[in-house]
Amino acid sequence: MKLSTPLDQIKGVGEKTWLQLQAAGLLTIGDLVEFLPRAYEDYTKVSKITELTPGNVVVRGRISAVASRYVRRGLHVTTAVLSDESGKVPLTWFNQPYRAKHLAGNSEWLVAGEFTFSQRRYQILNPSTRSSEEVIETGGSIMPIYRQVAGLKTAQLRKIIEEIRPVITMLPEVLPEKLVKHVNMLSYADAVLALHFPENSADVETGKQRIGFQELIELLYAAELNRADNAALESYAISFDLDAVKQFVAQLPFRLTNDQRRAAWDIIQNFESGVPMNRLLQGDVGSGKTVVAGLSALVAARAGFQSAIMAPTELLARQHAETLSAMLEPFSVSVGLLVGSLKKKPKDELKQQIASGAVAVTVGTHALIQESVNFHKLGFVVIDEQHRFGVAQRQKLMTKSAKMPHLLAMTATPIPRSLQLTVYGELEVSLLQEKPSGRKPILTKIVSPVSRTTLLGSVDREIEHGRQVYVVCPLIEELEGRGKKEEGRGDNAFNSELASVTAEYERLKKTVLKHRRIGLLHGKMPADDKDRVMKQFASHELDVLVSTTVIEVGVDVPNATVMIIEGAERFGLAQLHQLRGRVGRSEHQSYCYLVTTESKQTTSLRLRELEHSNDGFYLAEKDLEMRGPGEIYGRVQHGQLDLQVASLADTRSIVAVKDAIAWAKENGIDLLQYEGMRGRVERYRRLTTLN
Repeated sequence: MKLSTPLDQIKGVGEKTWLQLQAAGLLTIGDLVEFLPRAYEDYTKVSKITELTPGNVVVRGRISAVASRYVRRGLHVTTAVLSDESGKVPLTWFNQPYRAKHLAGNSEWLVAGEFTFSQRRYQILNPSTRSSEEVIETGGSIMPIYRQVAGLKTAQLRKIIEEIRPVITMLPEVLPEKLVKHVNMLSYADAVLALHFPENSADVETGKQRIGFQELIELLYAAELNRADNAALESYAISFDLDAVKQFVAQLPFRLTNDQRRAAWDIIQNFESGVPMNRLLQGDVGSGKTVVAGLSALVAARAGFQSAIMAPTELLARQHAETLSAMLEPFSVSVGLLVGSLKKKPKDELKQQIASGAVAVTVGTHALIQESVNFHKLGFVVIDEQHRFGVAQRQKLMTKSAKMPHLLAMTATPIPRSLQLTVYGELEVSLLQEKPSGRKPILTKIVSPVSRTTLLGSVDREIEHGRQVYVVCPLIEELEGRGKKEEGRGDNAFNSELASVTAEYERLKKTVLKHRRIGLLHGKMPADDKDRVMKQFASHELDVLVSTTVIEVGVDVPNATVMIIEGAERFGLAQLHQLRGRVGRSEHQSYCYLVTTESKQTTSLRLRELEHSNDGFYLAEKDLEMRGPGEIYGRVQHGQLDLQVASLADTRSIVAVKDAIAWAKENGIDLLQYEGMRGRVERYRRLTTLN
């Protein structure tokens, strides 16, 4: 057997099983070797029922009162009671009807699952079950749990993996052996063996440590190679006009924070070096990133270079264009707006002005990367909320210049330090952590749906005092009898508990706030209608704006002091914090209310975190711990990282891996000496580069 041997040649893999493995992307022995367990059940740690505490548990006992029923379309529930000498605990499985037959009989069972408070009682949800006899027979006190392969039982999958055990024991090393010895870790073969066939929990930990180290070294080394390549490129040396910058700062209606001054100086120094800048400007909502970009664009314009600023939505692009025009046009720096909704004649005229150099700063959406858009001398590129754009889109914009332009990536989603070291490893980072003076912390409160009427009464009093209100809903429309479709998602969300934005709009118009001016905004509206509604809200022609998350980034209405988020538990921490950041942008006290749905008996941890903290950097770390890097790094790219063991939230391991890479370089060790490692590093380079 070889790593390239198809799995249909393995004992126990018949035609049906082969098709199921293929559907899961498991074609060869090599695929199965790398198909590592997602979790483990430790049957050596058995608790008594009366001693259970919330979390993952293992209990030994007898199962009785098994019942199985369809609750509604698409939901089947199986329940049972587990008893030991100390007491009883309910068990519940969702959409696993086979459980009823499987649990028949009088066997003693080992049950492993999450003990939690749900549906007004403590119970174990979706537990796995193994008879005591099975555990004794297999000697499997530590049981690997694999990602589900449709149609295959876990026991079948384990038997197939057992057949390839001889191959695993002979796996060649994929890291330089001197490095493996230096960091005192298992060989690759021993690590994979420990993860597939652990004898105790220590095997699992040492196996994970080695594989996680390997995954991180591939990712971090890719970022380091990208950074070295970038440093070897030639960019424009953009000179610094001190008098112009002093005049720009003096005419601002506010004082720059120290963080803004530092970030601007970092950018100016990058400009003068002639080496392409690759900088991430990350600042919490309302920290003033646009001002830093505007000052930098002024420096570029005074030196004879154009700037391009790409935003993820037309709404945000328009707002950036208005803000930058007010800042820059007093200095004779022209600002153009290039978006898809522009009529053909003005769009063609603007493209001609960009090509001739008459427009110094062009703000736009994806329209900036069209083939027909040509710049006269593009020296500076700003990509706002860069994780919302794909690598190819960013690269297209960068190729609009004769030399590699200087790049500033901006994000209002604070990037945890661990991600800065890995997927953003090729970037220099400037932080805006200070808020402009005079801003009060936003008061955040979790609200149950039964308290909604009381909440709206207090909101009405805020409106009476001249303030404005956002109401954010996660859905666009109610589709009677067919469930509901979420904005920004391709699937139908069949959840009758969640209010849609249109239904909430109609409800508010008929109930507590019916005497107020209420507007509706969502992503499926024509661009002109969206702009009209936002202008009405910004000019205080509306008291309340009912919206989807289309207002998540960029919308700036200082008079809005109340944010109500319906179905708040459906959002990630980063997104909730972004939405909250739409208020708290003036000297007035602002409020954020997180309204949960009826089905929630307990409030989620991330809502509690948001209630107690306004620090976006702290919340970003928590979001990474709880949800993974998808929200922060970008769903598509993160989905392709394929990290099975390594955690991008594990800063300590990341620092250790960076130290190991430095040691290898100092000792003349080629990290790419093995083909497998070289291939994975190259793949990560393509995925994570900004150029």
